[in-house]
Amino acid sequence: MKLFDASPYAGKRVCVALSGGIDSVCLLHAFHAQASDMGITLSAIHVEHGIRGAESLGDMEFCKKLCCDWGIPLKIVREDVPALQREGGGSLEEVARAVRYSAFFGVIDGGEADFVATAHHADDVAETILFRLARGTGIAGMKAVTERGGLLKRPLLTVTRAELEAYADANGLPHVEDSTNENQDLTRNYIRHTALPAFEKIHEGAKKHLVEFASLAAEEDDFLQALAEEKIVRVLDEEWVPVDLPDVLFARACLACMRQTGIYDYTRANLDELSRLRRAQSGKKVILPVKDVPWRRIAIREGGYLVFCWEFEENFEETPFSPEEGLYLRPAAFSVREVGEEFPIDMAVNERGRKLLVDPDAFPAGCVVRMRREGDVITPYHAKRQTLKKFLSGRKIPARLGRKLPVIAKGSEVLVVVGVEISDSVKVTASAKRRAVIE
Repeated sequence: MKLFDASPYAGKRVCVALSGGIDSVCLLHAFHAQASDMGITLSAIHVEHGIRGAESLGDMEFCKKLCCDWGIPLKIVREDVPALQREGGGSLEEVARAVRYSAFFGVIDGGEADFVATAHHADDVAETILFRLARGTGIAGMKAVTERGGLLKRPLLTVTRAELEAYADANGLPHVEDSTNENQDLTRNYIRHTALPAFEKIHEGAKKHLVEFASLAAEEDDFLQALAEEKIVRVLDEEWVPVDLPDVLFARACLACMRQTGIYDYTRANLDELSRLRRAQSGKKVILPVKDVPWRRIAIREGGYLVFCWEFEENFEETPFSPEEGLYLRPAAFSVREVGEEFPIDMAVNERGRKLLVDPDAFPAGCVVRMRREGDVITPYHAKRQTLKKFLSGRKIPARLGRKLPVIAKGSEVLVVVGVEISDSVKVTASAKRRAVIE
């Protein structure tokens, strides 16, 4: 009896997450049985959470002996999960899971293995589906147990607990039992011991059907997510989501934009706010839940889009400007570098303003880098003098962008709007001795 085909792992270094329970022992044994033929370099990792006292230590010793008997290298990671929970909060289960995954990815990041294989099986998928349905979820929640980032492998997702028990009996495999698995005060245990057997009585094969449903849901979710992300317009560090998308795509596109910024701690309330914003007038915004950054991430309604962007502080102090080569980091990063004749004179602006050609010797003394101010004026390249506000409006640059664009100015006279335009007074002429690009 073979639990799964290990050929996808041929020639790879596989580390099995070994708890000592029947599931992980079967997984390790199945890999061990095929490792030689497949050229698999096999190892194991055991995480001792410090939760169940002597019983937990006994599990660790069992794993040591099993790996020694089978000639498999074992790495042991020990953590005091209850102490970590007291310090950082969260449930004991959440903290323990975070500790495990940290250990698993540590093995991969440390170059000790190509993959970590965990023993999640079909019953785990079915339990997760029922739990999430009861708690409330969308189709994305039906993806249940998946392979995370391609680095965590789960070869047993189509194998039932009953099949694992039969495999263990057939091969005489020893294992340990976690006493907490029988505590039906814990939700997952109640689902495992009571709810799922009840579903099997209603319809034999219910667990298998839940797993099949999870697989179909994952395919449909991936398709819808890809479709939603195709609709996002990405401009530098901004994402633009059309407000006329169907609800199912709009929500997914918004979630993709938040995750792009590292926002995972969102709630239903955040999504409802974004949904209301799509019906608001231009200029309305909401603040997104980004932590530990000096600026705010916002979503703002602009025309037919919701724009996900950074909102910068508007009280940036001016910095002296030198037309010599250099790098300026705030209010937004840009550089000044001298160039040769590969940049022709009539190329004042290219790449939509990202590169601006100037005569560095044409800048008067006392120029500064700052943000725009009331009363600023500009004489754009080959154009008439006008207020900076009118100029930006004519270029269809939203006010929020205009407020964070760096300008190079002398008094109220703007000589460069970085990323947009130069003043006619600093253009390169035939008599210019030098040329520089502001980019």
